[in-house]
Amino acid sequence: MRINPETVERIKQTADIVEVVGDFVSLKKKGANYSACCPFHNEKTPSFNVNPVRQIYKCFGCGAAGDSIKFVMDIDGVGYGEALRYLADKYNIEIEQEEVTDEEALRQNERESLYIILNFAKNFYVQQLHESDEGQAVGLSYFKERGFTGEIRKKFELGYSLDTWDAFSKVALEKGYSSQLLEKAGLLIHKEGSQTAGYDRFRGRVIFPIHNVAGKVIAFGARILKSDKSKAANQPKYLNSPETEVYHKSDVLYGIFQAKNAIRQLDHCYLVEGYTDVISLNQGGIENVVASSGTSLTVEQIRLIGRFTPNVTILYDGDIAGIKAALRGLDLVLEEGLNVSIVLFPDGDDPDSYVRKVGAEAFKAYLKNNSKDFITFKTEMLLQDAGNDPFRLAAVIGEVVNSIVKIPDAIKRQVFFHRTSEMMKVDEQMLITEGNKLLRKLHTQKPQERAPRQAQAPESPADLDALFSGGPFSESNEPPTDFFAPETGHTETPQRSKLYYQEEAFIRLLVVHGTRELEPTITVCQYVLSEIEGIDFKDTIFHHLLVLFRENFNRNQVLPTDYFLHHHEPEIRNLTIDWLANKYELSELWSEKYEIFVPFETDVLDKTAFINILRLKKAFIEEKMKVCLQQAVHAKTEEEQTAIMSEFMYYKGISMAAAKELGSVIG
Repeated sequence: MRINPETVERIKQTADIVEVVGDFVSLKKKGANYSACCPFHNEKTPSFNVNPVRQIYKCFGCGAAGDSIKFVMDIDGVGYGEALRYLADKYNIEIEQEEVTDEEALRQNERESLYIILNFAKNFYVQQLHESDEGQAVGLSYFKERGFTGEIRKKFELGYSLDTWDAFSKVALEKGYSSQLLEKAGLLIHKEGSQTAGYDRFRGRVIFPIHNVAGKVIAFGARILKSDKSKAANQPKYLNSPETEVYHKSDVLYGIFQAKNAIRQLDHCYLVEGYTDVISLNQGGIENVVASSGTSLTVEQIRLIGRFTPNVTILYDGDIAGIKAALRGLDLVLEEGLNVSIVLFPDGDDPDSYVRKVGAEAFKAYLKNNSKDFITFKTEMLLQDAGNDPFRLAAVIGEVVNSIVKIPDAIKRQVFFHRTSEMMKVDEQMLITEGNKLLRKLHTQKPQERAPRQAQAPESPADLDALFSGGPFSESNEPPTDFFAPETGHTETPQRSKLYYQEEAFIRLLVVHGTRELEPTITVCQYVLSEIEGIDFKDTIFHHLLVLFRENFNRNQVLPTDYFLHHHEPEIRNLTIDWLANKYELSELWSEKYEIFVPFETDVLDKTAFINILRLKKAFIEEKMKVCLQQAVHAKTEEEQTAIMSEFMYYKGISMAAAKELGSVIG
């Protein structure tokens, strides 16, 4: 299915980069832009930048960059068409839908096809819950018994799978979906050697669709409801989708799509164990809650929470043995820099049963009054177990210190060392000393994690002179032309010539400021192109862009920045974003408080353009001088060598004149 160009353009114009990115990470205002920790790589210091004016994002850590469509493609791992459909759905832009034929299904990539069939399955299960006799009698009755209202069932898209072997797969196959696709989606089980298409994975169960952050259904959880206990005894109470191309259990939190806005607004997340815990708390008005779905908490799940808030409270039932086992894995949360608290419910209760027992308001009050930070909770529990046994007390000290040193923030570590020393009635300095020993040991074991990643900018030319050719803006003592250019996040700098960097600076000037006027009716594009007639660029991509500008200028057109931001060639798009993104922003305090006025690039654009031209021509002449020297070495006669050196000295003289104009020193 193809989306017509008019609709595509409408989607691009409507989608707001701040809103789109904000659905996946918690953005903070920083000057005119927004920043966050990058969702594409693990970091604790924000290097991800969103520019609402240009409608682009750029990570100065890993280099990820693009617009709203590219962000959705990268964060969700989908193709261009699926990203457009996601944005169209978000902004209620109507796209004419067509039946998916076998031929069209083959053209879809596997990941997008899985999303389509999983969404189809979700709709089927929802329909069966409300429209089939079995669904109403069994599934709907179960949800109503638990007190789940129609609104909450709709919010979580709850459904029911009929207790027959092929109720779903039969309908899906009739609609044109292949049995191979159903099997890859985890909806169909096919036994090797069997002559049949297979049978439904979920039968006679209530269905809990599992969504990713974008709201796409990626898997299902299903609970058995058979009244015949002899039949039910041979099957697991809960059955989940297997791992697929779009579903990796360790990366997913149940309810994250429904909870992300509340988590961001309240700057807090509650973590529970099961599907019904999430749903019951939502019905009680607590929406900032997600579930680990019965798995041990993973680093990926922790980082997913960390996208929206650093504050997480884990809600445990009264199973002490289970809590002790779970506590051993919670150091992972501390390592990721999150602030962890624990709430323990009375024995025999979990969040679902307790909120239904006491009601929403009493439940919220219980959370407020019984929340303890993780270190305090762990210390109290271990001390209670140790009693007065000195050996066990010593072990407790070691275990608590081991958790404290996992906290990345040194100030927080100091606070917890102080509090722990008071609780355990031991010397604070002794705890700190033990902690430092562990830290040194950790650093020795993991030197590669200790070394900070250092971003390097491309090498600047040593000689910043250029060929002087005169011009209306010839003034020196101005900031260098790359003063405003963004730093790059590459860890290795490729060996490139001075000419490469001058070509890049020149093209950057055209792309970013080409349409601006230096004087009435004289644009940057017109001025700089007129000054480099007869010069062609060596770098392929820069030469291509220069030709584009020249061809369009000859037709009295100046290409705008947006043309390059949405160019069909990814390399051109990425270069444009690199040139537009600023890693650092000038504080307003310089002018407002200290009355120090630092010029922006647009304030000195005339001088910048002039210097840019000079440096480009100087680099161009230097390449000619290198050629002369190479030719002189291989000259066969004295006359030929003299002619070559004469040409070299001619270029050298022009270079020195240019250097004098710019105030540069030549050795």
